[in-house]
Order: sequence, then structure tokens, then C-alpha cells
Amino acid sequence: MPGELWWKAGTVYQIYPRSFQDANGDGVGDLKGITARLDYLAWLGVDALWLSPVCRSPMADYGYDVSDYCDIDPLFGTLADFDALVAEAHRRRLRVIMDFVPNHTSIAHPWFRESRASRDNARRDWYIWRDPKPDGAPPNNWVSNFGGPAWTLDPATGQSYYHAFLKEQPDLNWRNPEVRRAMLDVLRFWLDRGVDGFRVDVIWHLIKDAALRDNPPNPDYVPGDAEINSLTPLYSADQPEVMEVVAEMRAVLDGYDERVLIGEIYLPLERLMAYYGVDLSGAHLPFNFQLIQARWHAETIAALVAEYEAALPEGGWPNWVLGNHDQPRIAARVGAAQARVAAVLLLTLRGTPTLYYGDEIGLARVPIPPGRARDPWERNEPGRGRDPARTPMQWDRTPRAGFSSAEPWLPLDPGAATCNVEVLRDDPGSILTLYRRLLALRREHAALSLGLYRAVFVARDVLVYERAHGDEVLHILLNFGHAPCTVPLPPDHAWRVLLSSSGSRIAERPADGHLALAGDEALVLLREPLSPENV
Repeated sequence: MPGELWWKAGTVYQIYPRSFQDANGDGVGDLKGITARLDYLAWLGVDALWLSPVCRSPMADYGYDVSDYCDIDPLFGTLADFDALVAEAHRRRLRVIMDFVPNHTSIAHPWFRESRASRDNARRDWYIWRDPKPDGAPPNNWVSNFGGPAWTLDPATGQSYYHAFLKEQPDLNWRNPEVRRAMLDVLRFWLDRGVDGFRVDVIWHLIKDAALRDNPPNPDYVPGDAEINSLTPLYSADQPEVMEVVAEMRAVLDGYDERVLIGEIYLPLERLMAYYGVDLSGAHLPFNFQLIQARWHAETIAALVAEYEAALPEGGWPNWVLGNHDQPRIAARVGAAQARVAAVLLLTLRGTPTLYYGDEIGLARVPIPPGRARDPWERNEPGRGRDPARTPMQWDRTPRAGFSSAEPWLPLDPGAATCNVEVLRDDPGSILTLYRRLLALRREHAALSLGLYRAVFVARDVLVYERAHGDEVLHILLNFGHAPCTVPLPPDHAWRVLLSSSGSRIAERPADGHLALAGDEALVLLREPLSPENV
């Protein structure tokens, strides 16, 4: 919308680069492949693309173990390829958001190689080193997010280094001002190349307890759950000083025009809100993952939306996410029919929505055969792998779905011959068409992109809410159940259907102040004044 910040009125589309488009025939997606598909993103109607990590990396955790923050990994291309991607995206009025992984580096990063060289190395304090306990046990009881101890002993120096994730991903010491300066310079490097913002990986992890105290046991832990949940992360993350770091990052971005800072934060709502910062000096958008974690039920969703809206600091802008590279896809969680309802919910709530590539064609959980798993978490804790949500994008009917001329790095969905862009884009009833129509509605109606939110009605399986901007009022009706029902409408106005999740009913005008809602259906209605023609 004219005059509004692009990241408020717009939508973000997350790309997992390994899985979007392979341009060089090695079975892995790359930057030239993404550039070749920019017209698709423009056609779809999104406003920004967020790239999961593309910096140089040994790929122990597929790019989240960075060995050079200021270069592109050869698997994805070159800096020139990245610059061309940014230029071509901007030519299409698409913004580019980069993944920034500041909590940890790779063990192959020159900083860590220097740090582990000796106890008195100038960069020793760039990472978190401690002596083992007298009995040889790790310095404390912290657990890796991928299972197992979070400390690895370095025999050469006799100390252990901390890693919140893999042992190949040592955590930086963000209490060290030299680390902060170096990492803020990384932000400037990419901002100067034209990126429009950053999604900051595990931003709440950056500062640890200064005394590295043991985390207390989690009283709600259930045996068989992920090992990381056995402890309450009281001291290993979300420390008060982290707000200083977030504010410093934000200050760097504020030195450039209209850049956005997005923080990955898995925390309870009251803690999440703290990351907006004092006087909104923190992250523009602390990621809101409530829709990923909530029970899929009308009253549950209504309550969490109300709680989230009430908790926002004055002037804080909301955001919503249905899925990402770490979580099961929405169609896998709620089924194909409700995935359409979820699309309407995501793109009609107040705030900035983030779409995950492939959700718009209805990709669900793709089976990963034995021997094809790539995720290190799956190897450490079988059954928790994220590969099923990271499989290649499916573009057409060809044997490899238009993704690559070679065998893809992860398998395709068995239904790729029908679940692909080519088949779905001209089908008026497809989920892809639904996403495109929803994105078009957000551009056409300020009530959806910038308007106020007001809960109207919730009962059993049905949720109704209002979006309003000026004189424009829209009602969104969502049936979270499989059975049809009837929904009352305010009788003092007429209503016209702008969109249905089924692809039908466009321009229908409900009569008698009631509307029949099919099972698994969502509708967007426009309020109109009463007149003889629409009574």
C-alpha cells in the first residue's frame, strides 16, 4: 500500500534454497535456480523472499554451520550470482531477506580454528570455553538441541566448548564486544549489497548466563520426548542482556532505508513480546509461531489470536506463520481440506504473514525412505528429522518435477505428477489458485493488509472475525469442522462473497441474515450497504 512500510503491508515467502530449483544439474537447488523462478513469485503475488542460509558452510547442518559469513557457498553459486538474484528480484519489486546465523559458527570457521589453537589465543574468548568438572564431567548439565551433551572436550587444550546444537556448531560468545562488532559488520556487508532485511536464527540463544549455571529439570518432561525438553532452559537462553544485542542489530538496520529485522524466537508469549524492545527498538517482527504449535480448533485459535493481539506492545506489528523448514507442513498437520482453511486464516489475520514454499501447492509430509535421511537431528534422535518438510519444490509433470535434471538430494512426493505448479496453476479450484487469490485480495483491500482486527463469533467449529479499514469492512468465516453449518450475519448490511476456499460461490449474496458454510470451508465476505438490488 502506498505510504506504508513494505514489510507491514506485504507478505514473505520462505525459500529453502537446496530445494527450490536446481540450475546446474547436481540435484541441489541454487541461486541461479531461484533467479529463474522469480517470475513465479511475482505471479503468485508475494512481496519478499526469505532465503534460508546460503553462506559458505561445510553443511553439517545444511548451512546453519557457517564458515564464512561474507561469501556464498559454491554449492549455491557465487557472490555475483547472489548480486544478480537481488537485482532481478528488485526489478520485479520483490524484496530479499537473508538468513543470519549469529549464535554459532562452523568448527571450520577461521575464528574457531584460532580460538581452539591455544588457551591464550587472541580469539579464545570469542567462543565459550570452560574446564570440565574435577570428575571429567561437562562444565554443566546443558543439553544440545539435537540431543546429547552440549559440551565437547578439546583434548589439545583440555577445555570443553559449548554448542547449543551440533558439536560442529560452536556457540559464539556474544558477551565479547569484539564478537559483536565483527557480526554487526557482517550485517553491513550484506545490507550494502542490497538485501532488504534479515531473519535472525535462534536470536533468543545469543546470551547465556554469565555463571553458566545448571538448568533445572523440566517437571513437565515426558520420557520419549526430545532430550532438549528434559530441562527448563532457564540459563542457556533468553537472558536479559540479549535485548542489548537485538537493539544493536536493529540500530544497524535503521541506518538503511526500510530494512526489516525478523527474529526466530520459540518462547512463551510474554517473553516473545519483550523482543520488540523498549520503545520498539528491537526486532520489527519477533516470529509468532502460535499457529504452528496450537491445537487446530476454532475456539483455541480464537483465544490465541485474542491473547496475542492483547499482548502486543503499543505500535508493535503482528505477524503469523503456518510452517517453516523446522516444522511439519501444515497439510501434514491438519489434512488437505483444512490446509485451505489455514491458508485463509494466515492471509486474513492482522499482520505480516510468512508462507513456506510448497504449502501453496498442498505439499504435505513427504516419505523419506531408509538411507535417504539427511537431517543430523534424525541421525541423533530418530523420528524427529525435518527432511519431510524440506523436499524439492514440484514444478511440472516431468519425472523430476522440473526441479532438476539429476536425482534430487531428497525424494519428491509420490504424487508429484499431480501436485505441482503446472497442473494446479490453471485449475480454478486448486489450492494454488486459492493462495494466489488470497494474495491478490490483500493487495486490493487495505482492510486485509492493514486493517483492524475484531473477533465477531466463535462457537464449536466456526470462527468469524472482522477486518476493517476506513469504510471497508470484511468478515472472514472459517469452518474448522467437517460438517456443514449455518452462520448468522449482521442484518443491517448486505454481504457479498469475495472468496471461498473451495473456489466457488464468488459474488454470492447470502439472504435472510444467515449463510450456509460447507464443511472445511472458509469464506471472505465484503460488507455492502442495503439496497433494493441486494436485499
